[in-house]
Amino acid sequence: MAGIVQPEDRAAARRAYASNMRWAGERAAGTGVTLVLEPLNTRDKPGYLVSRSDEVVDILAEINQPNVKLLFDVYHIQIMEGDVLTRLARHWDRIGHVQIAAVPSRAEPDEGEVNYAAVLDALDARGWDGFVGLEYKPRSRTEDGLAWLKTFGRALKQEG
Repeated sequence: MAGIVQPEDRAAARRAYASNMRWAGERAAGTGVTLVLEPLNTRDKPGYLVSRSDEVVDILAEINQPNVKLLFDVYHIQIMEGDVLTRLARHWDRIGHVQIAAVPSRAEPDEGEVNYAAVLDALDARGWDGFVGLEYKPRSRTEDGLAWLKTFGRALKQEG
């Protein structure tokens, strides 16, 4: 996590973050571990150091560690940047993990302004073979909230 920083400390914090991520990537190289950097929106986390996917990709280019990647959290990206499918295509080679939640409520992804059927179809069309994480705030009991899975059943792959 990049952390929350004061405006006057952003440049130094950005340098320290990049340096730390390079160090961590070097230590994890060859272990089979992929580290992911997540931009968080400034509505939920005011002052967060890295709030846009483009910023993370710039850091990834700077540190040049192939095992350090972008955590593509559609919830945060939609709030800060929008244009999710274009960003997904633009950053495809840098993505290490995908997460979803409804926007703006952060509830189950069966409501709100993101067309998750299109997002999941785009992932499938591009050959995404990783997991799609669910990081949301259930509206009620977890069991009740899982009903949304039926909506996206054709786009979700069942694991063994």
